Amino acid sequence: MRRLFRIVLPCVWSLAICVPAALAEDAKTPAAAPRQPVKKEAPVKPATPAKKEAPAKMDLPGMKDVPGKKDGPVKKDGAGKKDVPAGKTPVVPPHGPIHPHKPAAPQPTALPAPAVPQPAAPVVMPVPVPAETKPAPVSDKRPAAEKPADPDAPEVVKLPLPRFASLRSDEVNMRVGPGSRYRIEWVYKRRDLPVEIEKENEAWRYVRDAEGIKGWVNAATLIGRRTFIVQQSDATLHADPKDSATAVAILKPGVIGRIRSCEPASAWCAVQTGSYHGYLRRDAFWGTMPGEQIKP
Repeated sequence: MRRLFRIVLPCVWSLAICVPAALAEDAKTPAAAPRQPVKKEAPVKPATPAKKEAPAKMDLPGMKDVPGKKDGPVKKDGAGKKDVPAGKTPVVPPHGPIHPHKPAAPQPTALPAPAVPQPAAPVVMPVPVPAETKPAPVSDKRPAAEKPADPDAPEVVKLPLPRFASLRSDEVNMRVGPGSRYRIEWVYKRRDLPVEIEKENEAWRYVRDAEGIKGWVNAATLIGRRTFIVQQSDATLHADPKDSATAVAILKPGVIGRIRSCEPASAWCAVQTGSYHGYLRRDAFWGTMPGEQIKP
């Protein structure tokens, strides 16, 4: 009995001390907050790619949209070298000025102030001393006789008049007379412009342009290349020498090109302007004589 009492008593004593201390600590700790219900987020849908916008159509000057009409397939002309849309004939505008210009008036230059004459210092002239004169030696040489003209020397062959030529450069002066001392009447600013030579005076040529303006130009400013110029109305460049042939291009008034060949009995000439080759009627341009033959 005593032994049991010795074992139980310490246990009771420990419980009496530990249990109140544990209850006191539980009272000091705050109560846990109640759990809130968690909302489930909706799944995020992947972003759809933005639609690509069609490229904006550029409006070119002189072009209009025709509803319900699309550009046709591109074809290559047989006589020309450029690709153009089917059913459309390219139009060739003039490439530069064709009318002559009046020369610019020279600006007056200020004259220098006259110099004030200074008195000249006196000059002492030396006294000449007569020198001993000797007779001139007599020469036995006789003057050489003039050479006779060479009968085998070739004669200068002149080209027939009138004839056509063209301007060599982009600036050619037309004067009122055959010489540099004469006044400049017109200035041409278009290379390859055709002119008709009517008279010659040494190195000067009296020419007439397509508008009927006449004057003198230096022969060095002309070249024998045969060219043409379209006048008054549009000219159609054909692939063959006939009106029913395919139209290669429409040449506007003022267009200048090169004449390749002309048959004497034909009303057509083979010509070229830029990259376009074809045939033009003689009455559609200026630059040839009636019935003139031009060899390629």
